[in-house]
Amino acid sequence: MSKTFRKIWKKFWTPILHNPIIQWALAFILASLTWVIFVTSRHKFTNTKSLKQYRNKPVVFVFFHGRCAMLSPVIWLSRISAYCVASRHKDGRMMARLQRIFGMRAIYGSTSDGAVAVLRAGVRVMREQNVSMCVPVDGPSGPSMHVQDGALYFARMTGAPIVPCCFSCSRPIYMNRWDKFMIPKLFGTISCDIGEPIYIDSKLSGDAFESKRAEIEKIMIAQLRKMDAEFNLPIIENGLNATEYKEKMRNKK
Repeated sequence: MSKTFRKIWKKFWTPILHNPIIQWALAFILASLTWVIFVTSRHKFTNTKSLKQYRNKPVVFVFFHGRCAMLSPVIWLSRISAYCVASRHKDGRMMARLQRIFGMRAIYGSTSDGAVAVLRAGVRVMREQNVSMCVPVDGPSGPSMHVQDGALYFARMTGAPIVPCCFSCSRPIYMNRWDKFMIPKLFGTISCDIGEPIYIDSKLSGDAFESKRAEIEKIMIAQLRKMDAEFNLPIIENGLNATEYKEKMRNKK
């Protein structure tokens, strides 16, 4: 009975939530909530001052899907011109609208849908407009905390450095999804770390390319684990994609 109800509920709400006007309204609400959380929290930032050097030159900012909520205000406050990679799915378009409120324009596509088009468009705007690119490296559906190739191609083809970014917090809420999307509670502490730049040789390929990808993944996971450990947070499982996580949850029931 509950399964039938969920299907009916989904059929009712899906067209409404995918309406552009509704999505813009929701985006403004989410942006407002993000700012409320951000300004009511204490801040513990590492290397964020280094963002100033990236205002006028292209950079590939990389982060895990579940750790992007509080990075948008940091990018906005740093006055960095950037594009973000967003899924072509309608849910992805709503998130792109949210990022647009924070000053970031979207390039639509992912590693599973329109990857070549995204790469070409991203490289073009980085070269022509001298802007940065924000890439959720394990999106749009995982595996979680797995660095996919796209960011490395952006860096290799433009000469822009890859800069790992991550946030954590003292009072988190984890969404019940494959990436364990983190949302801070009010009046806690938010930490944010901007990693050291990593350059990709324009001639890098084959095993050397894969080795560099694995190295960046290791750096990003260590960055996240270290930040979470400072707040004594539980270790987040990695390596799950959206389908596997849903199956795992069904099996638990």
